[in-house]
Amino acid sequence: MDLKGIVTVINTPFDHSGGIDKDGLRKHLRYAINSGVKGFLIPAMASEVLKLSESEKELLVKIALEEAGTDVAVIAGTSAYTRKERYENFVKFQAMGCRALLVNIPFVSADEYLDEVKQLDQLSPEMIVIQDWDAGGYGLPLDFIGQLYREIESFKMLKVEVVPAGKKYTDVKMLTKGKLLLAGGWAVGQMIEGLERGVDCFMPTAMHEIYVRIYTLFQEGHKTAARELFERILPILSYSNQHLDISIHFFKEMMYSLGIYETNMVREPIIALDAINHKITDELIERYKVIRDSL
Repeated sequence: MDLKGIVTVINTPFDHSGGIDKDGLRKHLRYAINSGVKGFLIPAMASEVLKLSESEKELLVKIALEEAGTDVAVIAGTSAYTRKERYENFVKFQAMGCRALLVNIPFVSADEYLDEVKQLDQLSPEMIVIQDWDAGGYGLPLDFIGQLYREIESFKMLKVEVVPAGKKYTDVKMLTKGKLLLAGGWAVGQMIEGLERGVDCFMPTAMHEIYVRIYTLFQEGHKTAARELFERILPILSYSNQHLDISIHFFKEMMYSLGIYETNMVREPIIALDAINHKITDELIERYKVIRDSL
């Protein structure tokens, strides 16, 4: 399972009745595959996962697996409020055929966290991806990450979403001698720094062809071209990544404007946009289209 490259995080499209827009989801997945992504992360925080029913989560994963086939990986997100629900999601998605599963576990104590991951590891998944999420701090302690890496056989990737992410990429690389795969998510605004620090995989939302081109240019040694292309999308990231709710609104609007999603609907509770938000969104989507068409 080759996950080095872009693994895109998929927003959940809704139809006019408020249900899952199945056709829009399939169109988005095919668009991402044709752009060269290595995989999908679904459902995730950007998928409004905590606002989805269990049957809706299953439908998202089912469709993703169907579209991915054997060439593209599907990382199933198991996020839930309770340990019991996370375990049930893990079992269910693994049984559906997901070879990699992402877990986002609240860090209450090292013992509780380790016990939950060990329980999941006993299910013998091919890969556990641990989401190290801390919007205001450094996330999981480094020594604890080292313990997880040594004791959990299926723990093969860490998705780093902390502040600052760059230093932690390097710290974890050194700690695991480069053997643990590292993914960058929310810190895609520092993508070039991540590439310089040896991050293996990036998990952004949308703009697939641009991210794939940046990653490819950098890996082929064209660092200046990669940096220049990245700098062209920075105004977009500066706006979209100021808050998860803004990101969800923005990229759903982008998919809707491209004719991929049936609607731009989101689920409550979520931050409401005002007229200035809508104006900036429209301008930045046009900026994206110009950059995309120039590739």
